[in-house]
Amino acid sequence: MPRLMLSDEHWFKLRPILKQARINNKPNLKISVEGMLYGIRTGIPWRDLPSKFGKWNTVFQKFNDGSAKEKGLKVFNALVQDPDLEWMFIEGSLYQGTPTQQWSGNQKPGRCWQEPGRSDQ
Repeated sequence: MPRLMLSDEHWFKLRPILKQARINNKPNLKISVEGMLYGIRTGIPWRDLPSKFGKWNTVFQKFNDGSAKEKGLKVFNALVQDPDLEWMFIEGSLYQGTPTQQWSGNQKPGRCWQEPGRSDQ
């Protein structure tokens, strides 16, 4: 069973923001938002979304429609006005760590890998 992120306290704070962004509070809205957060957090394809969040295509359509109408941006802008820093997401594939020479003693400074077929010894 996948972990859920939104406590009742978080959801209580988020509901008015969703209403301002014209996102209706339908019965399955919380679990759909949880599915969107799960997909963002794990990076899985939408088709692999666990069934606990409902039909993957429904969650995807809500996410896609909200993105096209910039509803997600409106929610984000409202949330950054009063940030709760308990959870933060960083897409690791966009940022590359600083290279180090500590991997092996025979590498030249500034290189943390060796090109195939090349010897620096």
